[in-house]
Amino acid sequence: MPSVARTLTLVSLLVLGAVATPAGSVAVSPDGPGIVAAYPNPVADGDRGEFVVLEVPPGTDLGAFALADGEDRAMLPNRTVDGRVVLTAAPERVPNGTEGSILAVSGFPSLSNAGETLVLRRGNRTVATVRYADAPESELRQWPGGWRPLDATDFPIETSDGGPATAFVLPDAPGVPVETIEAAEERVLLAGYTFADRRVRRALVAAERRGVAVRVLVDGAPVGGLPREMAGELDRLSDTGVEVRVVGGPHARYDFHHAKYAVVDGTALVMTENWKPAGTGGRSSRGWGVRLRDPGTASVLAETFRADFRGRAVRSWTAFRRGRRLEPGGRSNATYGTRFDPEPVSVESASVLVAPDNAERGVIERLDAAEESMSVVQVSLGGLDGPFTAALLRAARRGVRVRVLLSGAWYVREENGRFADALNERANSRDLPLSVRLADPGGRFEKVHAKGAIVDGETVLVGSLNWNAHAARENREVVLALRGREIADYYGRVFEADWKGGGGSNLPVGVLVAVVLAALGAVWAGRRIDFEGGWNGY
Repeated sequence: MPSVARTLTLVSLLVLGAVATPAGSVAVSPDGPGIVAAYPNPVADGDRGEFVVLEVPPGTDLGAFALADGEDRAMLPNRTVDGRVVLTAAPERVPNGTEGSILAVSGFPSLSNAGETLVLRRGNRTVATVRYADAPESELRQWPGGWRPLDATDFPIETSDGGPATAFVLPDAPGVPVETIEAAEERVLLAGYTFADRRVRRALVAAERRGVAVRVLVDGAPVGGLPREMAGELDRLSDTGVEVRVVGGPHARYDFHHAKYAVVDGTALVMTENWKPAGTGGRSSRGWGVRLRDPGTASVLAETFRADFRGRAVRSWTAFRRGRRLEPGGRSNATYGTRFDPEPVSVESASVLVAPDNAERGVIERLDAAEESMSVVQVSLGGLDGPFTAALLRAARRGVRVRVLLSGAWYVREENGRFADALNERANSRDLPLSVRLADPGGRFEKVHAKGAIVDGETVLVGSLNWNAHAARENREVVLALRGREIADYYGRVFEADWKGGGGSNLPVGVLVAVVLAALGAVWAGRRIDFEGGWNGY
């Protein structure tokens, strides 16, 4: 079981030992204190709550030091300290959870939001110097490092021993998410981007009524606005006593809370699909999901949930809902047959990848480790120069057989067609074993919404992460990296069927695409497109 003592503190990874470099850097004496962080621009009148963080060797008498900027100089308290020390004029305004001893400093320099040079001196000798420019509101400046939201997490990749699992796909098996919640005995922590599946809502309400602790966290600003259907379902949840919170507002640590998972007792449910009829309801999208009975993975996801549930930009649904403008939506009502039943599988190990903390690195490490084959399904990819596309090309150059299946839905078909044409042409001109295809659902589903990969027939990636830089670096996303032949075989069969499609066709798309787009343009004229940074909203 992995350790769940993952660091949530604001300056937990700040270290000593940087050398003098240009503006924005830090100079540290090898035998003295160093300035490792500054918080110049709090959300408060007069910027009350500004602070500077020092890293101090054991047995240091702070009274021998002074902190100065270009205008003011303040002697530090006469205290013998070590480790991290938070210096401020307003100790009561330093956020809870800030690591280090918090010390009040008389005459603490006022930190300019436009930029500042901070100097730590011992007598006439400069011990450390740091510089920053243009301080964003409510962000911490780290040395070494850069700006980050004050309450941003920095989770490492955690790996557990895995365990028994159920692999499933949508729209084939919409019963799995509901059945998982219906089995809850102690807790349900549900994280989502959107929520409008009344079956799931009923299961959550029933769980709450039988004494299960139920918590729900969703994004408050999905692209296109807050749909009426979503508001109605969240109203009903909240009215029955379920605690519903919403991520949103000007100081949210991430652009979108885009994760799609649930922790049910000691079970983790991770999906590519939104909690709405088109996704978990099985009414539209091809999606992947896994239910893993593994207390270690469940604990890591629960910790992620708690960190996000308590975020500074999180509000109760009741408070958030008041006066909120709602947008017209629409429910997907199509029905599809079951071609792939849920299947019990064994997972040999499971790693939790979380964006923006570590998911980009974790996914690319697994792509870079591929030796034989790689099958990828995505709504779209982040352009020819994106980090994930680069990893696919590196694999192909090593001789790895790479296949990429992208959505052919109306809202990405033209973009994906151009991308596939270009990447296929590059692969052909360099004799690389790489091919890209747009999905042809053939009546088995409406559109591809899955975000997954199978590597060397033994590793599966499944989760909410769209493979573009924006999603990986600006959103909260959750991905499981699962090792095991059984689960890889399951998704391998699904991928092969979807790759062949209802006749399927390799690109280029040519005149056929132009005709289809013209027809779709007429049908969909005026309809709202719901996307975020590479169609992440779907």
